[in-house]
Amino acid sequence: MKKTSTKLADGRELIYYDLHDDAVRDAADRRPLERTLTTSEIRHDALLGDRVAIASHRQGRTYLPPADQCPLCPSQGERLSEIPDSAYDVVVFENRFPSLAGDAGRCEVVCFTSDHQASFADLTEEQAALVLAAWTDRTAELSALPAVEQVFCFENRGQEIGVTLGHPHGQIYAYPFTTPRTALMLRSLAAHKETTGGENLFDAILRRELTDERVVLESEHWVAFVPYAAHWPYEVHLYPRRRVPDLLALDDAARAEFPAVYLELLRRFDRIFGAGEPPTPYIAAWHQAPFGQLPDFDGVTRDDFALHLELFTIRRTSGKLKFLAGSESGMNVFINDVPPEVAARRLREVASS
Repeated sequence: MKKTSTKLADGRELIYYDLHDDAVRDAADRRPLERTLTTSEIRHDALLGDRVAIASHRQGRTYLPPADQCPLCPSQGERLSEIPDSAYDVVVFENRFPSLAGDAGRCEVVCFTSDHQASFADLTEEQAALVLAAWTDRTAELSALPAVEQVFCFENRGQEIGVTLGHPHGQIYAYPFTTPRTALMLRSLAAHKETTGGENLFDAILRRELTDERVVLESEHWVAFVPYAAHWPYEVHLYPRRRVPDLLALDDAARAEFPAVYLELLRRFDRIFGAGEPPTPYIAAWHQAPFGQLPDFDGVTRDDFALHLELFTIRRTSGKLKFLAGSESGMNVFINDVPPEVAARRLREVASS
């Protein structure tokens, strides 16, 4: 992998990740851009104890442009985009309309391929490995920033999810705090460790799932399963068999095996609802241990946390979506119409032959 860092016309950082060491990246951003004025602010909800990002500048962000005006495609001639070069393998750049900025964190865009019509599932294993390398490298760089406590790599796919750009891409959020969802996991870890005399909850969950009917896919170094209490109609959690706290701690064997496993999961997701159906909308989210000071949970360390990826869709059946209605949005109590065992069976049925 070759890494080349440069600056866009408004001063934002852009990084090329290339498969070949002889790649030359010297194209300049020729757009007459002024520095984007960001207004991100983190406010604390005193009643719920969580944080909300206020980012009014995002109201003006690009919304579903036609393919010939896509800002994530390479620049061609006088059609200038966020990527100055005429082609790329993987590229990462600071979001022009970030939810988090300055002391409030950082947001980056990860473009998986220069092919506008592709999706992550269309990548080769070599290309997917390069994305994993980029995620890992950005996690290392962002976690070293003084204000950053947690790094979140994720992909939103599909307009139903809320995607505003059709080009295959994901994002990375570097939060200046430990997110509420992670804090809940840490709290559960601490409670389980205390009540069991030291057992790790992630290890216990993985051990239980390996003996149940919800396993979707197994390999030497990875396990994918539908969780016992899945929130979403089709939801898969992907764990390395060896517990590690973050992407940086994955060993070479797990890295080498990841592309084939992950691509197979994504391709199964696109086959869930049968031939002729539009691509399945999904969210793919990496959960990593915080890099800053952990919340005050007695006896829990970073090494107790288990890196894992959660992949889920809001489509519950052909032509129907799972909306967050009163119980989910109002009280955070999910109601799942698809039994996890049924979802796991379907995801095994659509395995590649």
